[in-house]
Amino acid sequence: MGAGVGGVLRNRDAGLYLSGVVVSGFGTSAMWLVAGVWAKSLTGSDSLAALTVFAMWAPTLAGPLLGTVADRVRRRPLLIGCNLAMAVLLPLLFAVDAADRVWLLYSVLFVYGAAGVVQDAAETALVATAVDKRLLGDFNGLRMTANEGMKLLAPLAGAGLYARFGGAPVALLDAVTFALAAGCFALMRVREEPPPAPRRAQGRLSETAEGFRLLRATAALRPLVFGAAVTMLLAGINGAAIYAVVDRVLGHSPAYAGVLYAVQGAGSVVIGLLAGPLLRRLPERVFAAAGVALFALSVGARALPYDAVALTGSAGVGLGLPCVLIAALTAVQREIPDRVLGRTAASANTLIHVPNAVALALGAGLIAFVDPAVLLPVTCAAGLLTALALARGGPAPRPARPARAGSAEL
Repeated sequence: MGAGVGGVLRNRDAGLYLSGVVVSGFGTSAMWLVAGVWAKSLTGSDSLAALTVFAMWAPTLAGPLLGTVADRVRRRPLLIGCNLAMAVLLPLLFAVDAADRVWLLYSVLFVYGAAGVVQDAAETALVATAVDKRLLGDFNGLRMTANEGMKLLAPLAGAGLYARFGGAPVALLDAVTFALAAGCFALMRVREEPPPAPRRAQGRLSETAEGFRLLRATAALRPLVFGAAVTMLLAGINGAAIYAVVDRVLGHSPAYAGVLYAVQGAGSVVIGLLAGPLLRRLPERVFAAAGVALFALSVGARALPYDAVALTGSAGVGLGLPCVLIAALTAVQREIPDRVLGRTAASANTLIHVPNAVALALGAGLIAFVDPAVLLPVTCAAGLLTALALARGGPAPRPARPARAGSAEL
């Protein structure tokens, strides 16, 4: 683990990028939690509180279209501009002090989500230029660790800040973290090739769909992206059932879900550190399949009425679920040409994460009629079938190609 992680951290650009992820992730995680609490406190409506999550997530549906932006301009200036724009936009939330101004919160969150889709596409493409292909797995694992680590710390800080001072200071905190992230990206020295001029014969719709076509046409990516999409569908059902598990299976108050989520987050932090070394020893599809199998077994174990099993299962979900996501992202960065990497990465994110949102809604309905003791084992079985399909399908990944001319060697 040390050699790969150390190699990534010794790369100046990679270190600056990860610093930007850490600081902006702290603000984003705090804002994600507080937005729903803020809407609930002003309106008294659970539905309007839940709508804040949808407002941030909805732009993912337009991921392929938004991802083309990252292929038309230089990625580093785009990242700087997006972060500075959000730093300027977030202070508008100081005006949200009554129920009739909650629309402003939703508007800002929608832009927040759209900027996030563009940034994710630009970051994925920029990292593929800045980091040696052989260490992309280590880098993506470290990014997972950074994101999950912030999810463990930031919500507590955001909740405490909101309880003491209200929502406006949390918005200001998030704005400051965006500005700091922009500074980190501005210090990067990665050398980018000029973006190719748009082809006149290619229409906007065709250009947007190119990412989907490449994902379908690339044999090494098809099973990973499909497996990740199915796994995230199952993860949505598992997430919708968490409060039923806490109440009906374990007999605890809803607050106990926070303990399970914290243990799950800790598991994701650990697998982020282990992902790079494991990906150097295992084919990507085998690494992904093992993670999906662990995730599935952990979900099934949640049907058992024992706290120790529930905590172990949460750690297993945290360890297993990120594997297929890291493997799929790493494969996309390795297999897709730089000129279309932004839109293809955004297309992959849409295919992978939309099923999760659909399943959250589906699971919320199912759990009202289906006992967790039935739903969770069925989900486990579906996950094991997905793991089996991943392990058996698709070609072995090709050896990492030498870094391209102009990239930052580690």
